[in-house]
Amino acid sequence: MAIDQATVRKVANLARIKVTDEQVANLEGELNQIIQFVEQLSEINTDGVKPLTSAVAMTQPLRADIVNDGGYPDQILKNAPNSEDGFFLVPKVIE
Repeated sequence: MAIDQATVRKVANLARIKVTDEQVANLEGELNQIIQFVEQLSEINTDGVKPLTSAVAMTQPLRADIVNDGGYPDQILKNAPNSEDGFFLVPKVIE
């Protein structure tokens, strides 16, 4: 699949990028090189290769799920302009 200058202009328009005629010619070449590289990658046999998120095996560090602040909603609601039944009251956004 080859990218032509019309496609480059269309992509630039969709991305809201202003490009000059000189830049269009350069981008056409660069995008074609990228597509050729991706096509080379699709030729690689990946059967039996497990998907991974990192080249190094690791586990995500987790923190303890402990409540470390709160327990005083009355004091917090003192700052609210409007509250009712322990909740903040806000103006209706959608009618």
